[in-house]
Amino acid sequence: MTGRRTGRALLASGLLLTLVAAGCGVRPSGVITGRPPISGPARGTWLYLLAQGELVLVLRHGGQRPAGDAPTPVNTDPSPAAALSLLAAGPQQNERAQGFTSDVPAGLDPVTVTAGAGRSGGLTVRANIAAQGLSARAVDQIICTSVAAAAQVSAANTATTVTIVGSDGARGPRACPIR
Repeated sequence: MTGRRTGRALLASGLLLTLVAAGCGVRPSGVITGRPPISGPARGTWLYLLAQGELVLVLRHGGQRPAGDAPTPVNTDPSPAAALSLLAAGPQQNERAQGFTSDVPAGLDPVTVTAGAGRSGGLTVRANIAAQGLSARAVDQIICTSVAAAAQVSAANTATTVTIVGSDGARGPRACPIR
């Protein structure tokens, strides 16, 4: 009988401990509402920079220039050509401090970007540089930045292909490897 009493006492103690522990914790409250969701387009220009050699999407805020970035152009034009001009200028000081780099040469600017027929038509980027001499990462940065900027102004979708035409011929058409 003592074995049964000990078992019952342990079971009762365990249940009591469970009930006491369940009573501790978060108390019921009314509904707590948060802020409304963010709506509308992001303000700024989407650029693809490199972080440890990998493509990373960065929002460059238009009209704002971090301290120490006097030579970097500030452009509030969301067109693909304007985005590529910002990309050719390289990462800003605050972006470099976060470890962002770029393989795109400064000689890329000025560029012209033309779109094919419709939103699914390809984009053509024309620049006075040797397209064949661009690194694979620079090509990806140019393609992804062009597509992101064109999508931002509803001139293309994210699956659009890009052809880069330089002084030595063309590269592409290729889609952005990041979707």
